[in-house]
Amino acid sequence: MTDATSTSTSTSTSASPVGAAHPSPVAGAIRRANTERAGALVGYLPVGFPSLDESIDAAVALVENGVDVLELGLPYSDPVMDGPVIQRATVAALQSGFRLTDAFTAVERIRARVDAPVLLMTYWNPVLQYGVDRFADDLVSAGGAGLITPDLTVDSGADWLATSDRTGLDRVFLAAPTSTDARLRLAIEHSRGFVYTVSTMGITGARSDLDAAARTLVGRLRAQGADSLAVGIGVSTADQIAEILGYADGAIVGSALVKALADGGVDAVGRLAAQLAVGTGR
Repeated sequence: MTDATSTSTSTSTSASPVGAAHPSPVAGAIRRANTERAGALVGYLPVGFPSLDESIDAAVALVENGVDVLELGLPYSDPVMDGPVIQRATVAALQSGFRLTDAFTAVERIRARVDAPVLLMTYWNPVLQYGVDRFADDLVSAGGAGLITPDLTVDSGADWLATSDRTGLDRVFLAAPTSTDARLRLAIEHSRGFVYTVSTMGITGARSDLDAAARTLVGRLRAQGADSLAVGIGVSTADQIAEILGYADGAIVGSALVKALADGGVDAVGRLAAQLAVGTGR
């Protein structure tokens, strides 16, 4: 993974006028989870896999079984961060006819059924092609909370910074183990909701042992003033979630949930979410 932490704009970890005018629903959910339990569970699934309707049902099942924040991935033909499990799912979604507007449909239908913030995880090119302002306005209209943008850097993110300030959408940027302290400060200052803390270098995928770099990176981010951090990449068990929540505010699970959906459908992904939520103290 490249150093994605040149990332973009004004976070839940730093006060900003838009933050005051538009309180972050994601940061709020993470704070509640840390008050009521050990911390927050963020669950990832791709939109449109195995079908649009099933992806919506699966996302709802996550929330109904203990997920605090939803991360919906936009299928993309040239991913740089996704591992093989997620790649297979997103390729299947694209082959089934996924269109970008399906993401807004999914967010709207999910929000009509469950009360949890929904972030879209997307590479930047689809947003750019759709139109940054148009994309943001459609996401707001659908009830979405914001974007996770793994390949957008602060140096190239001026349009998104301005648009997210205008709309109040959350913006989540990545902090990697290789990031310099200056890059970490940028991630903190320009994220809103949480900073996505990369547990280890490489692509997504379940791992039996999380890299110790995650704990070290969280410590570095705390030293720079971060107060809302979620650790992702390789997280797949309740024990790992409990361990992460001993030093971070949230844990992000993706590939394990996608595999459960692929292998066993909506019921299976709901059961796995419930098992994972045990790690948060539910």
